[in-house]
Amino acid sequence: MDVPSDLGEFLKSRRAALRPEEVGLTPLPTRRRVSGLRREELAMLSGVSVTHYTRLEQGRASGASDSVLTAIARTLRLTDDETAHLRALARPSRRTAPARPEHASASVRQLLSAMPGVPALALDRRNDILAWNIPGHALLAPHLPADSPETPATRPNLTRMLFLDPTYRALHRDWPTEAVLAVASLRQVTARHPDDRRLTDLVGQLTIHSDEFTSHWKRHPVRTCTSGVKRLHHPTVGPLDLTFETLTLPSPSGQRLITYTAEAGSTSERALQDLTQAPPAECPVIPRSVER
Repeated sequence: MDVPSDLGEFLKSRRAALRPEEVGLTPLPTRRRVSGLRREELAMLSGVSVTHYTRLEQGRASGASDSVLTAIARTLRLTDDETAHLRALARPSRRTAPARPEHASASVRQLLSAMPGVPALALDRRNDILAWNIPGHALLAPHLPADSPETPATRPNLTRMLFLDPTYRALHRDWPTEAVLAVASLRQVTARHPDDRRLTDLVGQLTIHSDEFTSHWKRHPVRTCTSGVKRLHHPTVGPLDLTFETLTLPSPSGQRLITYTAEAGSTSERALQDLTQAPPAECPVIPRSVER
């Protein structure tokens, strides 16, 4: 990712969102050329020099101290997620992602198979689906081959599907909210892993093929969302309100497990039971030579 550009664009987007009145400034009667705070105003409120702040907006964050970043975050009224994102952009990691394809381990596949009534899937940090159990496949992508996660070059990606797969998009009753959350999460991941070429390719592909993604991406949403409710409309069982939980796996590459459950006694629980009536089976086993 173009980290200097990302840092500058993020700061500009948050500065433009603040009006002088919101931070205790009385705007002069002259016409303002910016919709939000001027650089000089933000620098003054943060207690840093205009030159230093300008360097940050130009992506030259070398030497930015914790106190400076904290002061700017406080002035911009950033959330905890946004503050962490600012620090990640100002101090980018330079760890190159491993070139070899990732796979879910045998133990993760065993865990997925041991939950025959709970839709679940394993993801890498890019939202590529590494494995899913039978209910997970039936819930999220029955229109795709069950073994599609086994081919790294063509395996499904939840973010790509949300914007580019009409069938998966139609599954979400509140697609606009899901779209913003997906972009907000992707923004965080790309800031933490700026040298991940596959992440860069994903963002590039989505930017080329989806105007909606591009519009959200330019706004720089940032938010961590590891649990909540998914409002779905499944083509087979109808409306579903499912609670999802994200479990981080002990993997240096950022793999995680997502599960979907319904409230006890609800119509969603009954619908989910109808969907998961198929007998449990093992997740596809991959050769040990390519397991992590």
